[in-house]
Amino acid sequence: MHKLSEVDFQILWNRLIAVVEEQAQTLVRTAFSTSVREAGDLSAGIFEAEGRMLAQAVTGTPGHVNAMAEAVAHFIRDIGPDDIFSGDVYITNDPWKGTGHLHDITVVTPSFRAGRLVGFFACTAHVVDIGGRGFGPDGREVFEEGLRIPIMKLAARGEVDEGLIRIVRANVRTPQQTVGDIFSLAACNEVGHRRLMDTMDEFHLDDLEQLAGFIFDRSREATRACLKGLPRGRFENEMRIDGYDAPVTLKVALDMGDGEILADFSGTSGESPFGVNVPLVYTRAYACYGLKCALAPMVPNNAASLEAFEVTAPPGSILNARDPAPVAIRHVIGHMVPDLVLGALHKCLPERIPAEGAGALWNIHISARRLPGANVEGPAGAEILMFNSGGTGARATLDGMSATAFPSGVHTMSVEATEQVGPIVVWRKELRPDSGGAGRQRGGLGQTIEIGAADGYDFHFNAMFDRVDNPARGRDGGADGAPGRVALDDGTKLKGKGRQHVPAGRKLRLDLPGGGGFGPPAERDGAAVDRDIAAGYVSPEAARREDR
Repeated sequence: MHKLSEVDFQILWNRLIAVVEEQAQTLVRTAFSTSVREAGDLSAGIFEAEGRMLAQAVTGTPGHVNAMAEAVAHFIRDIGPDDIFSGDVYITNDPWKGTGHLHDITVVTPSFRAGRLVGFFACTAHVVDIGGRGFGPDGREVFEEGLRIPIMKLAARGEVDEGLIRIVRANVRTPQQTVGDIFSLAACNEVGHRRLMDTMDEFHLDDLEQLAGFIFDRSREATRACLKGLPRGRFENEMRIDGYDAPVTLKVALDMGDGEILADFSGTSGESPFGVNVPLVYTRAYACYGLKCALAPMVPNNAASLEAFEVTAPPGSILNARDPAPVAIRHVIGHMVPDLVLGALHKCLPERIPAEGAGALWNIHISARRLPGANVEGPAGAEILMFNSGGTGARATLDGMSATAFPSGVHTMSVEATEQVGPIVVWRKELRPDSGGAGRQRGGLGQTIEIGAADGYDFHFNAMFDRVDNPARGRDGGADGAPGRVALDDGTKLKGKGRQHVPAGRKLRLDLPGGGGFGPPAERDGAAVDRDIAAGYVSPEAARREDR
């Protein structure tokens, strides 16, 4: 193998990004679950032979990607280096060795060249059903939340483990969909492997060692350079959010050193008896994401660029839940971690950090069932998952973004695609006026969504919402965003978390929270206020209240 030049390295880096992006797009095109093909709730990446992440696809979520960055090392250790062969495919949904809850299935495939292991491809996707109680927070331990697959071989030297497939089919409500998603994950990695072999053929590469060294050295240096000039010291922040049956306090202290940062979550509330707990792997994923977004956003995300960030949380806290704690909706609290970390950074980097946003996705899992005796055509029932987003926090020079998923980055499912999955009707889905916090820069708007069952059906839903009692806070004099609200269309108030019933003929109304404002409202430009009113973002009455 010849020595690569700087130009070779740059071309190979671009090719590597193309490889992992095609890997991810294969998953989008072949997945059965709407959460993957419509919302992009997935991740894909390539790893070198020791299990360190080289590159990730742009398509995907930080919670998946950064957690998956840790997961491959668990696969290598649990499978055993001497039991890794060409044609193998490995699988798990273990929350503590994967991405934090049972609904995410991670598949890892070793990549061999001329009989020699040169790397791994890994991908993760959220499946709509994994058995158990369904996607919701009511479980009291992880055993209630669904089927748990330890790290094991899905295929050994090209032979699929049919026993595992039968076990999956027997334990989920949607066997065709769940098994289809598993094979989509395996296909995604196979496409990545084939494209990598094409690239290595073209550049006459026997392994990835030179390329890995280039990527890691440059990323490490670039990240530490971004951190080097930052203020030294300890900067703290605290946030109160809804929790399940009692409010949760999240605390972080950032110890800023020379080219490195320690995020310590000591003082955070203890584990909940319900499924809102967060394994440390997921806390670490979103803490690193928040720090990297603010401090080193242009540096590629890989093992070396993440080295500068260390994350700790007390075992048994809600951000470091221990097995077998229930963790089904770990995203609800995990998605608050970036805003928590950014609030601490604001203490040393004013005018650079946005206000708080809605944070957690307003996911809703609907179980629709045909009413007894109903004379209607259609399925007996269906499991339907929707992702919905509130507003992001305003920035120092820009308004917040409306109905935008930060920090997860996923899309919402279209109404048309959602209604094709099961017997429901989305009657209303629109921006929510006056929900963005007032300020020199206005917070992003939430949404109002109304959902009803089709004729002859009713439904239960699993609520997994936050910022109902604790809205997103404004920054530097900006007002808080509007809190969320969950109710029936007749005004009956419902809970923000847990399984609940929507009777036939009634509609579920969700008012999603808005983002906090930035700076004093009285300093907002008059022309911007006029535009807000004309667009329907702010009512004239609210605008008058803010202009004081």
